[in-house]
Amino acid sequence: MTPYRLPRFLSLGNLAFALLFVTALGVNLSRGAERADFDALTRSGWEHFYSLEYDLALKDFEKALEARPDDAAAVNHVLDAVLYRELYKFNALDTRLYAKQGFIFSKQVSMDSVAKGRIKALSERALSLSDNRLKSNPRDAEALYNRGITEGLRSTYLVIVEHSWFGALRWGLSARHDHEQVLKLRPDMADAKTVVGAHNFVVGSLTRPVRVMAGTAGIHGDKNKGLQMLAEAGKAGGETSTDARVALALFLRREGRYQDALDVVHALTRDHPRNFLFALEEGNLLVAAGKNSDAEKSVRDLLNLCKRGKYPNVHFEMAYFTLGQALRAEAKLNESLAAFESAADSSTSPPDDRQRALLAAGEVSDLMAKRQDALVEYRAAIALNGSTEEARLARKYLDKPYNGN
Repeated sequence: MTPYRLPRFLSLGNLAFALLFVTALGVNLSRGAERADFDALTRSGWEHFYSLEYDLALKDFEKALEARPDDAAAVNHVLDAVLYRELYKFNALDTRLYAKQGFIFSKQVSMDSVAKGRIKALSERALSLSDNRLKSNPRDAEALYNRGITEGLRSTYLVIVEHSWFGALRWGLSARHDHEQVLKLRPDMADAKTVVGAHNFVVGSLTRPVRVMAGTAGIHGDKNKGLQMLAEAGKAGGETSTDARVALALFLRREGRYQDALDVVHALTRDHPRNFLFALEEGNLLVAAGKNSDAEKSVRDLLNLCKRGKYPNVHFEMAYFTLGQALRAEAKLNESLAAFESAADSSTSPPDDRQRALLAAGEVSDLMAKRQDALVEYRAAIALNGSTEEARLARKYLDKPYNGN
């Protein structure tokens, strides 16, 4: 299938929110509608995947693929683990970043050529397997579903890693189209509602003039319908139940429905008690809701559990940054500074996350009238990459101290 051609009049900025939330918010669409439990290796792989143990998940998925080399779903499982292992390595699954429209251009995922080559090869292999089945039977719902999965993962890769905006949008629209066809053929296939629901929400969230323009190109959406579809997929208990709830929580957060989002996140943490990102999301939501003392307690409790070994593959810098935000809002500036400095010093912190933490530390130092310390932190931030928005702000504060505005 040839991906949809992007209408020229739909501008990059107008579709920023839509593309990011559809393709890059951890919505994992790699499981075939009737194949997630095809053997014990696949079940084990998903248990590891949702505990962020990507290396172990990959080993299980690779063994499963050896048993079924012509199964597009099995190929997608391997593709999923390879891609998300790389994205997590560079903290590209940090939900706070997706509130920034410039995220697609600013987040750096310096994936090596070996990983890129493998992702491309797996994508092409999975697409070929699905396309071959569809040549024999264009109404093969499972093949359509699997192809939509591959298209969604390719879109995710293109937008975050390659910053290929229009290519990502084309593949994302293709994924929606395939899963809409699945729902026409199999209305009972609730798993297919995840990507269709996400697209409905983001297109429905665009401004009216942009929605009208999108509609002339056949791109339609309904925000409330999207939330409903995601809720239905999440409650169905199928293979994309977790994925649908991840998207639902993020969209509810954007809508300012923080308690509803917290309820969804609490369900996710119950189902996946070793997932560090799900546990951290409670703190992120509480900060967004202005409940900073609750956020402080949540993140401190999480850090204690991390240090006791409850969560595998922890990125401490993410938790320390959230803690720093909560403490800063509570005017606990000494503790906030220490948290941001811990985020900057973490061994797993990618350069752009370290830069963000250094900028925040400099701002807090300025608020504490520690001007010389602030200057050191701003210069360190600029030295990491002078072309980012964080570097621009750091240069601004070199000339004029940050005052909270």
